[in-house]
Amino acid sequence: MKTKKKFAVILAGCGNRDGAEIHESVMTLYAIARTDSSYTVFAPDVNQYHVINHYTGQPTDETRNVLVESARIARGKIRPLSEFNAQNFDILMFAGGFGVAKNLCTYAFDGIDCTVNPEVERAVISMHSSRKPIGALCISPVILAKVLGNVSITMGQDQTSIKNIKAMGAIHQTTHAREIVIDNENKVVTSPCYMLDSSIVDIAEGAMNTVNALIELT
Repeated sequence: MKTKKKFAVILAGCGNRDGAEIHESVMTLYAIARTDSSYTVFAPDVNQYHVINHYTGQPTDETRNVLVESARIARGKIRPLSEFNAQNFDILMFAGGFGVAKNLCTYAFDGIDCTVNPEVERAVISMHSSRKPIGALCISPVILAKVLGNVSITMGQDQTSIKNIKAMGAIHQTTHAREIVIDNENKVVTSPCYMLDSSIVDIAEGAMNTVNALIELT
């Protein structure tokens, strides 16, 4: 019987327009649990770039915290990303959502010149240097491209994203819904999820395929 794996899951808030994509986050946690593995949810203790009213699609005049908002998805069982220690986990996983590009890095504003939150960057580098697998859904592979450089990933079929990923030094592979890209050398697995016009079933299958591949890489 295979040893149960310990996942660290990093979220970027709560809501696809300004935080973590909820379907991707929940399906990731579900996929991990289905493999009988465990997970600990993390988020940086920082303010969101802004808050979007998801009914109107417009920004609101309020401030929210990434850790506090992510706790909604984690049902309160969450830890500040500052407490992350790669020695305690087998696999690192990122859900998607536009908050990744706004709160975990500045890709939404600065494109290829973006910077990555120092705690996020530390988590990626520490896992990668320990030869432990990293998974990323939707837009979050951009973090791996920026931090790791020469890594094979997917962000679906968006031509602007593909151009930017290549400019960062990464290798992009075009994918369809539910498909994954496995970089065996770097132990990275990515799936496009809502970078495509996907259904919630596509998201569930993409998350499951990603989680299963990550476990195989350990």
